[in-house]
Amino acid sequence: MKKRLVLATRKSKLALAQSNWVRAKIQEAWPEVSVDLLQVTTKGDKIQDVPLAKVGGKGLFVKEIEEAMLDGRADIAVHSLKDVPTEIPEGLEVSIFPKREDYRDAFVSKSFGGMDELPEGATIGTSSLRRMAQLKNIRPDLRIESLRGNLDTRLRKLDQGDFDAIILAAAGLNRLGLSHRITSHIPPDVMLPAIGQGALGIEFRTDDHETRRILTVLHHHDTATCVSCERAFLIRLQGGCQVPIGALASLSPGDSISITGLVADEKGVRMIKKSLSGSVEKAGELGLKLADLILDAGGRQILEEVYSEA
Repeated sequence: MKKRLVLATRKSKLALAQSNWVRAKIQEAWPEVSVDLLQVTTKGDKIQDVPLAKVGGKGLFVKEIEEAMLDGRADIAVHSLKDVPTEIPEGLEVSIFPKREDYRDAFVSKSFGGMDELPEGATIGTSSLRRMAQLKNIRPDLRIESLRGNLDTRLRKLDQGDFDAIILAAAGLNRLGLSHRITSHIPPDVMLPAIGQGALGIEFRTDDHETRRILTVLHHHDTATCVSCERAFLIRLQGGCQVPIGALASLSPGDSISITGLVADEKGVRMIKKSLSGSVEKAGELGLKLADLILDAGGRQILEEVYSEA
């Protein structure tokens, strides 16, 4: 049994909170194992003044962390799963998924209780093309502005009056003890979340069998089933941050699983949204099948146009 693990993490408050939670869970199950944090700055952390969709590339928040694992400086990494590309470097894997937090988006405002209360022309902030497209589809009258930075920065901009409301992931607010800042939760039938939203993915070296055994205590089977379905959907679409894509899978009684997915253009005018249900045993196949359904219904044309412009 290993006596020490090095956990690579981003330096943001949320990343550190997630990593410290994982560290505590490991040490609770394996008291003889110490876990040290290695703080890493990623490309996505360095670029704060440009919308992510304009930066380009995949793995903006994970590449430097993966390099630390590959060169032996770190043994494991804890990621917000929605930030993890579907293509994992050879020699690494993301296959440990703790129980999922709240997957919903959160509406945060000082003056309004929800989107339906926002007056015409109100300013709402978000950094996500997925959220922007769905907002434009629901409320084309709103003024939507890009909002980057950590959670403290985004909340401060709201508090100082730069925005009438902002949209954040409920899970991040919950993990930082900021649940009281959530004005209301946005149901997934109104705003479909990002693939893997609310879930953590723990990455490690494939040939490190001792670390795999240590991490197994954190694995949550139902969460793994749902996110594998969602990520299969994303794999088929070959989606990146340049295009609005969302999906949510959930388990149903009788060993079945349901998934809803969408592909939209940036203006939120064309939005292809469909759902499928099937056997839990074929969760990955169901995600692929839904992607093909959406591609054939017009999603392929949207993706081709968006990527050609990018």
